[in-house]
Amino acid sequence: MLWPRLARALVRPPLTDPAPAVSADVVQALAERLDATAQARLGRSLAIRQVDAGSCNGCELEINALNNVVYDLERFGLRFVASPRHADVLLVTGPLTRNMREALLRTRACTPDPCFVVAVGDCAVDGGVFKGSYAVEGGIAAALPVDLVIPGCPPTPTQLLEGLLALLDAQATAKTR
Repeated sequence: MLWPRLARALVRPPLTDPAPAVSADVVQALAERLDATAQARLGRSLAIRQVDAGSCNGCELEINALNNVVYDLERFGLRFVASPRHADVLLVTGPLTRNMREALLRTRACTPDPCFVVAVGDCAVDGGVFKGSYAVEGGIAAALPVDLVIPGCPPTPTQLLEGLLALLDAQATAKTR
């Protein structure tokens, strides 16, 4: 009884949907623009610290996809760091929960200037589907000034790349004025 089921499972294709098609040219162009802007703005690569303020982990899955073989951000000088002391950008996901408010504020206090705070996903904007819960204080802006909002539930890795590029372009433009 177990062997026939195992044999069918090995022969049958998976029941998941295929991944959406990603244009390699678009990813390459975005990454090159992002790298050039980061070099001009910071004089080095861009270091990103991801902070989960109470999310469902949907946004984290998309953020982790930035490190896979399709996007491979390390080759463009973008990297995720383990310590906020080394970060240029705080990528914050999820609604601001009561339990994570102090941790988020401490993380921002440890991050050197210039530090950009990016709210990723609908939950980070205004609480999303968790809005109104007794444990949620709202979006990230309730605790920190937000430099960029990347909406979506969850946003795609391409949207994350475009958002980071827009942030650096806007900061570079503001600096030249």
